[in-house]
Amino acid sequence: MTDRLALYPGSFDPMTLGHVNIIDRSLVHFDQVLVAIMNNPAKVGMFSPEERADLVRAVYDGNPRVTVEVFDGLLVDFARERNATAVVRGLRAVQDFEYEFQMTMMNRRLAPELDTLFMMTDAEHFYVASRLVKEVARFGGDFDGLVPDVVATAMRAKLAAKD
Repeated sequence: MTDRLALYPGSFDPMTLGHVNIIDRSLVHFDQVLVAIMNNPAKVGMFSPEERADLVRAVYDGNPRVTVEVFDGLLVDFARERNATAVVRGLRAVQDFEYEFQMTMMNRRLAPELDTLFMMTDAEHFYVASRLVKEVARFGGDFDGLVPDVVATAMRAKLAAKD
Protein backbone atom coordinates (compact mmCIF):
# COMPACT_ATOMS: atom_id res chain seq x y z
CA MET A 1 0.00 0.00 0.00
CA THR A 2 1.27 3.46 -0.82
CA ASP A 3 1.31 6.29 1.66
CA ARG A 4 -1.81 8.40 1.82
CA LEU A 5 -0.68 11.94 1.05
CA ALA A 6 -2.87 14.96 1.75
CA LEU A 7 -2.14 18.45 0.47
CA TYR A 8 -2.91 21.35 2.75
CA PRO A 9 -2.74 24.40 0.46
CA GLY A 10 -2.78 28.01 1.55
CA SER A 11 -0.81 31.21 1.79
CA PHE A 12 0.27 30.70 5.42
CA ASP A 13 1.21 34.38 5.69
CA PRO A 14 1.74 33.93 8.57
CA MET A 15 1.13 30.40 9.78
CA THR A 16 -1.29 30.48 12.73
CA LEU A 17 -2.08 28.01 15.48
CA GLY A 18 -5.28 27.31 13.55
CA HIS A 19 -3.14 26.02 10.67
CA VAL A 20 -1.14 23.91 13.12
CA ASN A 21 -4.38 22.49 14.50
CA ILE A 22 -5.52 21.39 11.03
CA ILE A 23 -2.13 19.86 10.13
CA ASP A 24 -1.87 17.96 13.42
CA ARG A 25 -5.38 16.57 13.08
CA SER A 26 -4.79 15.67 9.41
CA LEU A 27 -1.87 13.50 10.48
CA VAL A 28 -4.37 11.26 12.27
CA HIS A 29 -5.99 10.43 8.91
CA PHE A 30 -3.06 10.59 6.48
CA ASP A 31 0.44 9.18 6.42
CA GLN A 32 1.90 12.41 5.06
CA VAL A 33 0.78 16.02 4.89
CA LEU A 34 2.33 18.28 2.29
CA VAL A 35 1.86 21.93 3.19
CA ALA A 36 1.51 23.52 -0.23
CA ILE A 37 2.30 27.22 -0.05
CA MET A 38 0.74 29.09 -2.92
CA ASN A 39 2.92 31.60 -4.70
CA ASN A 40 0.71 34.44 -5.86
CA PRO A 41 2.95 37.12 -7.40
CA ALA A 42 0.02 39.56 -7.37
CA LYS A 43 -0.09 39.51 -3.56
CA VAL A 44 2.57 41.14 -1.43
CA GLY A 45 2.71 39.37 1.90
CA MET A 46 4.55 39.90 5.13
CA PHE A 47 6.83 36.99 4.20
CA SER A 48 8.00 35.71 0.83
CA PRO A 49 6.74 32.25 -0.15
CA GLU A 50 10.18 30.81 0.62
CA GLU A 51 10.23 32.47 4.06
CA ARG A 52 6.77 31.05 4.79
CA ALA A 53 7.96 27.59 3.75
CA ASP A 54 10.99 27.89 6.04
CA LEU A 55 8.76 28.92 8.96
CA VAL A 56 6.43 25.95 8.47
CA ARG A 57 9.48 23.67 8.25
CA ALA A 58 10.78 25.16 11.51
CA VAL A 59 7.44 24.52 13.24
CA TYR A 60 7.52 20.87 12.12
CA ASP A 61 11.28 20.36 12.45
CA GLY A 62 11.94 16.71 13.10
CA ASN A 63 8.56 15.48 11.87
CA PRO A 64 9.19 13.59 8.61
CA ARG A 65 5.45 13.24 8.01
CA VAL A 66 5.08 16.97 7.29
CA THR A 67 6.75 18.38 4.20
CA VAL A 68 6.52 21.84 2.67
CA GLU A 69 6.70 23.06 -0.91
CA VAL A 70 5.96 26.33 -2.68
CA PHE A 71 3.92 26.02 -5.85
CA ASP A 72 2.14 28.12 -8.44
CA GLY A 73 -0.39 27.10 -11.00
CA LEU A 74 -3.39 24.88 -10.52
CA LEU A 75 -3.69 22.96 -7.28
CA VAL A 76 -5.05 19.92 -9.12
CA ASP A 77 -1.93 19.75 -11.31
CA PHE A 78 0.31 20.04 -8.26
CA ALA A 79 -1.72 17.31 -6.50
CA ARG A 80 -1.39 14.95 -9.48
CA GLU A 81 2.37 15.58 -9.70
CA ARG A 82 2.74 14.65 -6.02
CA ASN A 83 0.29 11.72 -6.14
CA ALA A 84 -1.86 13.27 -3.42
CA THR A 85 -5.03 11.42 -2.50
CA ALA A 86 -6.82 14.38 -0.94
CA VAL A 87 -6.83 18.09 -0.26
CA VAL A 88 -7.46 19.23 3.30
CA ARG A 89 -9.08 22.59 3.90
CA GLY A 90 -9.63 24.22 7.25
CA LEU A 91 -12.86 26.04 7.99
CA ARG A 92 -13.46 28.62 10.68
CA ALA A 93 -16.93 29.90 9.96
CA VAL A 94 -19.80 29.77 7.48
CA GLN A 95 -18.30 32.46 5.24
CA ASP A 96 -15.24 30.23 4.69
CA PHE A 97 -17.50 27.48 3.40
CA GLU A 98 -18.94 29.42 0.45
CA TYR A 99 -15.51 30.17 -1.02
CA GLU A 100 -14.16 26.70 -0.25
CA PHE A 101 -17.24 25.04 -1.76
CA GLN A 102 -16.74 26.89 -5.07
CA MET A 103 -13.05 25.98 -5.16
CA THR A 104 -13.83 22.36 -4.34
CA MET A 105 -16.41 22.08 -7.10
CA MET A 106 -14.01 23.56 -9.66
CA ASN A 107 -11.25 21.23 -8.50
CA ARG A 108 -13.69 18.31 -8.67
CA ARG A 109 -14.48 19.22 -12.29
CA LEU A 110 -10.79 19.40 -13.18
CA ALA A 111 -9.72 16.35 -11.16
CA PRO A 112 -12.64 14.09 -10.17
CA GLU A 113 -10.23 11.65 -8.51
CA LEU A 114 -9.09 14.23 -5.96
CA ASP A 115 -11.23 14.51 -2.85
CA THR A 116 -11.39 17.58 -0.62
CA LEU A 117 -11.91 17.11 3.10
CA PHE A 118 -13.05 20.00 5.27
CA MET A 119 -11.99 20.24 8.89
CA MET A 120 -13.37 22.70 11.35
CA THR A 121 -10.63 24.28 13.38
CA ASP A 122 -10.87 23.84 17.13
CA ALA A 123 -13.06 26.42 18.87
CA GLU A 124 -10.17 28.42 20.32
CA HIS A 125 -8.98 29.20 16.79
CA PHE A 126 -12.28 30.18 15.12
CA TYR A 127 -11.48 33.88 15.09
CA VAL A 128 -7.81 33.56 14.13
CA ALA A 129 -7.04 34.57 10.55
CA SER A 130 -3.61 35.39 9.14
CA ARG A 131 -4.95 38.74 7.92
CA LEU A 132 -6.06 39.69 11.43
CA VAL A 133 -2.83 38.51 13.03
CA LYS A 134 -0.82 40.71 10.64
CA GLU A 135 -3.07 43.67 11.39
CA VAL A 136 -2.71 43.24 15.15
CA ALA A 137 1.06 42.90 14.77
CA ARG A 138 1.42 45.98 12.54
CA PHE A 139 -0.41 48.11 15.10
CA GLY A 140 1.67 46.84 18.01
CA GLY A 141 -0.91 44.50 19.52
CA ASP A 142 -0.20 41.25 21.33
CA PHE A 143 -0.29 38.30 18.94
CA ASP A 144 1.34 35.76 21.26
CA GLY A 145 -0.75 32.61 21.42
CA LEU A 146 -2.08 33.12 17.89
CA VAL A 147 0.97 31.88 15.99
CA PRO A 148 3.74 29.38 16.80
CA ASP A 149 6.62 30.92 18.76
CA VAL A 150 9.07 30.67 15.84
CA VAL A 151 6.59 32.58 13.66
CA ALA A 152 6.05 35.25 16.34
CA THR A 153 9.82 35.78 16.53
CA ALA A 154 10.08 36.09 12.74
CA MET A 155 7.16 38.54 12.65
CA ARG A 156 8.77 40.75 15.30
CA ALA A 157 12.05 40.73 13.37
CA LYS A 158 10.27 41.58 10.11
CA LEU A 159 8.37 44.46 11.73
CA ALA A 160 11.50 45.78 13.46
CA ALA A 161 13.36 45.80 10.15
CA LYS A 162 10.69 48.09 8.69
CA ASP A 163 11.15 50.67 11.45
